[in-house]
Amino acid sequence: MKHMIAILGAGESGVGAALLAYSKGYAVWVSDAGTINDSRKTTLKEWGIEFEEGSHTENLILAADEIIKSPGIPLTAPIVKKALKKGIQVIDELEFASRYSKGKIIAITGTNGKTTTTLLTHHLMKKAGLDVGMAGNVGESWAGQLVNGDHAWWVLEVSSFQIDGFRSLKPKIAVLTNITPDHLDRYAYSLDNYIASKISLFKNMTEEDDAIYFADDLNIQVGLGNINLQAKTFPVMLTKSIDRGGYFNGNEISLGIFEKMIKINPSEIALKGKHNMLNTMFAVLAATLGGAKENVIREGLLDFKNVAHRMENVANINGVSFVNDSKGTNVDATAYALDSYSSPLIWIAGGVDKGNDYKVLFPLVRNRVKILICLGKDNEKLKKAFEGVIPEIKETQRIDEAVNWGLDMGDNGDVVLLSPACASFDLFKNYEDRGNQFKSAVEALKSTVL
Repeated sequence: MKHMIAILGAGESGVGAALLAYSKGYAVWVSDAGTINDSRKTTLKEWGIEFEEGSHTENLILAADEIIKSPGIPLTAPIVKKALKKGIQVIDELEFASRYSKGKIIAITGTNGKTTTTLLTHHLMKKAGLDVGMAGNVGESWAGQLVNGDHAWWVLEVSSFQIDGFRSLKPKIAVLTNITPDHLDRYAYSLDNYIASKISLFKNMTEEDDAIYFADDLNIQVGLGNINLQAKTFPVMLTKSIDRGGYFNGNEISLGIFEKMIKINPSEIALKGKHNMLNTMFAVLAATLGGAKENVIREGLLDFKNVAHRMENVANINGVSFVNDSKGTNVDATAYALDSYSSPLIWIAGGVDKGNDYKVLFPLVRNRVKILICLGKDNEKLKKAFEGVIPEIKETQRIDEAVNWGLDMGDNGDVVLLSPACASFDLFKNYEDRGNQFKSAVEALKSTVL
């Protein structure tokens, strides 16, 4: 009788896992409590994979030998708890995919910066001519890609939710960009639990592997103090120079990789801002350890284009620059964005508050943000937080109005920055929708002015 795998969730990772499992000869059952989109249903039908939507048929799921769940489904979900109680192993798509790849893994996690670091690492390695693929939280699922072939290297962006589903997956190189409070509802509102999840990325690594992390981060320091890290370490710092790892002194990056020292000036890097100097150090260390040569890395740093909706320059209208940072959905991400500009700012923020503490932003907005435009259905907390800190506060539920105000109130050299510090679901489908509507509004305004 065939080994039976049940897959909970028919999103990108779930369908990818289903295709890989089916191609390897498993009996596969896909179950999604919500609605499966038409294109994924078509794919499952074409492959002859059975599925259900709108509910979970417990007797079929609990008859499985193994369960692969979507990262979005918590371990506390009733069907998952029943499976675990019955002794059925519950894993993540990445854990399953790792069984069918001979490639070396660069796994990148962190509360902020992981997407940019992942994309830049992949860009540098690909430019160097290395056989490299990219998966995880970016692009196509790893399992789905493995149906068509493997790579010598895989750069994976991994969330804490995905790490929680790891059992034997072992990165050759692991990167931890930072840890700040996020998703605490998933971790019993315990920061220690969240730290433990992130730090467990290193748990299967040996002395033959390499761990890169932001050593100035106090939460990372706490996490590392609770484990026996076996991998070689490459700390990245802003506070002091070190022989092995990365250091940015505000004017120059210094990277020590065994006997090699690389110096990089920020003018040689397409990315801007202190947070992106950190991301650059993480990526260059990872790519160099993966075999990329310095001359190619320098070329790649100049021609890299970052992910959409993260510090994305949209247009300059009559000397006023418009920047889309819709992916800045928490306070720390917005702090990085605000800290990247010395020009006067008109800041567009707001949305679904995540229990934000805005006090950490006060030093960054004083004497820098001249106008705050609150974009959301409920702006009271945001307005109250910055009353008396920012000279002028306005509010709207229309993104085109926010953009128009930005130009009307902006002077030559000002920056209109959309960096919400909040989730998008009150007025938009997601942060991509919010960013795209911002860009459309800017382009529409540009067409009427120029």
